[in-house]
Amino acid sequence: MSAPGDESPSARGDLRQGLGWMALGVAVFIGSVTMDRLERQDVNPYTVPGLLPGLLGLAMVLLGGILALRSWRRGALQEAIAAHPADQHEQRRRVLIVMGLCLGYAVVLVGHGLPFWLASAIYVTGSILILDRMSREPEARRMSAGRVLKALVIGGGAGVITHLVFQSLFLVRLP
Repeated sequence: MSAPGDESPSARGDLRQGLGWMALGVAVFIGSVTMDRLERQDVNPYTVPGLLPGLLGLAMVLLGGILALRSWRRGALQEAIAAHPADQHEQRRRVLIVMGLCLGYAVVLVGHGLPFWLASAIYVTGSILILDRMSREPEARRMSAGRVLKALVIGGGAGVITHLVFQSLFLVRLP
């Protein structure tokens, strides 16, 4: 009997994932193309915002296409739809919560008056506490002052370091 998580992914699942990565890559590429090029400020075309995200978007499309093609060759369209594992509901719930946290960060916290470092610190701290609370381990689910302090230190450090790296190293002005 194999350990949980040792099962090889299904061809149908790989096809869905490949198509999803391709769609995300196209969206990232479109977003990068529509970014302000700062031409009015005589910015070197190789350093314009959007160049790296555009290249990453193209890479996601390419690699997602390879994954989708490989799964198609493995018979993804002929594969029977498998029964869902018992813990798939929990996995989906976690993915949805993480997506909600990311969306909350992007839509609610960033760009609405809070400094970027503080918004990032709140997001990281909240994510740590929420995901710890969802852990399968009873010890990890227990909230103590030490765990909250640790999450606050990590979140605050992540917010400040991210802000400093973007402002000082990449010279990107953050909201």
